[in-house]
Amino acid sequence: MSRSETAAGPPFRCSGASLELAEPLEGSASTVRAFLLVETAGPWGVDAVRDGRIDEDVRRRLLDLERVHRVRPLLIRRHGRPAAGPRRVFAAYVDRSAPWVETGMLGDVRELLEVDLTGLAEGRSPGLTTHEDPVYLVCTHGRHDACCAEQGRPLAAALDAVAPEQTWEVSHIGGDRFAANVLVLPHGLYYGRLTPSDAIPFARAHDEGRLDLEHLRGRSSYPFAVQAAEIYLRRHLDDHRADPLPLEALQREGTETSAGFLVDGTRWEVRVHTERGEPRQLTCRAASVSPGLSHRLLGLREV
Repeated sequence: MSRSETAAGPPFRCSGASLELAEPLEGSASTVRAFLLVETAGPWGVDAVRDGRIDEDVRRRLLDLERVHRVRPLLIRRHGRPAAGPRRVFAAYVDRSAPWVETGMLGDVRELLEVDLTGLAEGRSPGLTTHEDPVYLVCTHGRHDACCAEQGRPLAAALDAVAPEQTWEVSHIGGDRFAANVLVLPHGLYYGRLTPSDAIPFARAHDEGRLDLEHLRGRSSYPFAVQAAEIYLRRHLDDHRADPLPLEALQREGTETSAGFLVDGTRWEVRVHTERGEPRQLTCRAASVSPGLSHRLLGLREV
């Protein structure tokens, strides 16, 4: 039985435990290159696609895209505004040099069965309409993890007040213990521990093409250690540009990763040590303990 299920004492909250341990954010983003976002009505279950109120043929299609075609399906909804009428869909490919998002409206969610999404993970367009603005996806999936609802919903309300056309609530995206979590497309940027007071500067920064390095967990197109390496280098250079830094070299040996980036004509090498920590309860619903990854900067230098 997890601590969140015990009767004695306050309920366990994974985000509070992570914050108490001062667990670093960098290098913790989910490693995903292709996303499909589908606006749906009704509540989400513990597993949004499996348990949500979705047409059964569409459900099978979404599960097939994830299992076979390496496309991550996510359910989205407007904060405080139930879906009615046509439904919005987004398809995103987090390319390391030129990421993109396309979007469309479906009169009936079954129209999704007619969209060819099998090549999305290879960067092939499904033929929707190019979407230029950043998309802010705030995880509020409380049935999956209580922290996502308790921390995510106030942030979703604050972001919705600032950028209502760009803000969506989203089902589980990973890293519950870093709630409130936000995924920003098209760049695949994962952020953690954002609060409602961060909403205005966060939206303003991204509208201007800048990163929030304080809350950045990583870029989903990179492996975990490379995510951390990019953040360490950007902090060193005070480089807040949202566009990816070209990754020109990558070597792994044991627990050490060496990543080579090109920044304004200069090549940089960043060395990162990665290890697993002591086993502990990582999410509110976890029934057992498991170790989390942690990263440490070993060094960086001009090459």
